[in-house]
Amino acid sequence: MELWSAWLEWLVLGAGRELMLFASVGILLVGLDDLLFDLFWLGRGDADAPRSGSGLAGKFAVFIPAWKEEAVLAATLRRTLAAWEGEDFRIYVGCYPNDAPTLFAVSQLIARDPRLRLVVGESDGPTTKGDNLNRMWTALGEDERREGMRFAAVVLHDAEDHVHAEELALYRRHLVDHAMVQIPVVPLIEPASRWIGGHYADEFAEAHGKEMALRSSFGVALPSAGVGCALTRNALTLLAIERGGRPFRADSLTEDYEVGMLIGAYGLRAAFVDTLGAGGSRIVSRGEFPGRFEDAIRQKARWIAGIALAGWDHLGWPGSRTAGGGMPSARLWFARWMLWRDRRAPLAAIILLAAYAGVILTGAGLIGERWAGWHAAEMSEGMRWLLATNAALLMWRLAMRCHFTARCYGRNEALRAIPRAFVSNVIAILSARRALMLYWRMLRSGEVLWDKTEHRAALPSAVQMSKAMTP
Repeated sequence: MELWSAWLEWLVLGAGRELMLFASVGILLVGLDDLLFDLFWLGRGDADAPRSGSGLAGKFAVFIPAWKEEAVLAATLRRTLAAWEGEDFRIYVGCYPNDAPTLFAVSQLIARDPRLRLVVGESDGPTTKGDNLNRMWTALGEDERREGMRFAAVVLHDAEDHVHAEELALYRRHLVDHAMVQIPVVPLIEPASRWIGGHYADEFAEAHGKEMALRSSFGVALPSAGVGCALTRNALTLLAIERGGRPFRADSLTEDYEVGMLIGAYGLRAAFVDTLGAGGSRIVSRGEFPGRFEDAIRQKARWIAGIALAGWDHLGWPGSRTAGGGMPSARLWFARWMLWRDRRAPLAAIILLAAYAGVILTGAGLIGERWAGWHAAEMSEGMRWLLATNAALLMWRLAMRCHFTARCYGRNEALRAIPRAFVSNVIAILSARRALMLYWRMLRSGEVLWDKTEHRAALPSAVQMSKAMTP
């Protein structure tokens, strides 16, 4: 019995010590990375103002891919048509022949309104979102040839989005000088999913309040969010030329992210615009995000697999495609740093897992000291300093998270952002594990399927609460 206890003591205390050391060093490096980024953000300059004038003229095409979206799509189309009354646009809705519920939900609405165009692919769904978008791109070209006209830009949205009335006008102003324009994405927080769905609100509030704004001010490539994003017809044509007539990568889980990064690789300008409309409301794209634990893991696993793993295969690193594209050395290294931050999610998940496992084993060691007479090694001065530094960095990180959540959602949600950080970490760990499995299956089979999130209509209270907040 004494031998068994000694072995357990060695395993628990030794493993706990090593895990805590590994996690502490990893947290320090990631924390310093974040702190440096925050310092750049605090010292950033003002974004360029759009060129004065009437803006980009011509009809806009709006692409909305849909697979099993019968619960939300019809309401989204009605909201969008009403919000953009008087604008020159056409909405392309991409559906599948084996998705009868979605087709029935929107067919009458599409038949009555000439601003809507239904695109039904030949293949049964789901394929991929990129494939769906390419089918709408083909339909757009057919319409242009038949009608003798040319669209000015393409706007990307999802089937559950709540658009802003002044969104298209904003795109017109800024697309005169830029190939792509991205506006903030603001997740809706529903009372029934404050902890799972709410953690998206915290993450997007910070990412689109700080990270995207800093990237835009430095003039490096901007990842498209796939919603609330507009691209000029010419920019998409350039991508289509390289890809055999299809601008969106059909074998990618994050085709929208890759489009934004490729635009930057070609040296085209992109802008992230966070501004207020004439009525004082923030011009953003609002939408529902997963409120169930398993759905959040599936969605984030898709993002990690597409951006951090497959995206590395598809995009390489800035400068690898065009020898830097004439980009100054400082900006080139900044662009590589941003890409590293996009791709660090699997490493961050390993560090978090080690940290939580180390905490559990350390707690077990304390119990063993109290009840079994174990003798833990005294903590070194270096380890004390490391833990104290990490604690300070953690407080700074939580303060930044609360700040940006408060800007978008108010003080109460900012306070909830603190415990939601733990929820976010757990989802990140489990998503990274699923992402690795998903990426491995992609490599083995060569097949990529649209592992999309199921949507349901957002509660009115969530929409009203989100619209009430301005920066």
